[in-house]
Amino acid sequence: MNIRFSLLMIGFLIMGSACKKELSPEEQLEKDIEIIKEYIADQNLTALETSSGLHYVINELGTGNHPLSNDNVTVRYKGYTTNGNVFDQSDAGGATFNLQQVIKGWTEGIPKFKEGGKGILLIPSKLGYGEKGGGSIPPNTVLIFEVDLLTIVQ
Repeated sequence: MNIRFSLLMIGFLIMGSACKKELSPEEQLEKDIEIIKEYIADQNLTALETSSGLHYVINELGTGNHPLSNDNVTVRYKGYTTNGNVFDQSDAGGATFNLQQVIKGWTEGIPKFKEGGKGILLIPSKLGYGEKGGGSIPPNTVLIFEVDLLTIVQ
């Protein structure tokens, strides 16, 4: 009887240690911010941070207006992960989006630029595709976008 109990306990311990612990949303955000800050340091970037965890780099502010979070904008962009894997990019003419129909990181980040502005958005997973991921983007993935805000579409 003691041998069966011992074997059963060993089995539970092995199964328990093999299960991946899910992080709470707060823990995931902390992990994402660590990843973003490490990326910023490695790339020698100077970034600003918002209260949501979004980090952004303004390479050129631009000279036009700032868009509002519900505007239509045309943006030339390239999206990739911190290891450099490109998952999406526009053509040279950019792509037009309503800022309410994109990931939260874009809704918050694109208005940081003026028309003609260029920079980088470093987006924690909760402002991207979150714990479910999307397409080729795995769950809980930090996203990086090089963006050029070409125009606010009237």
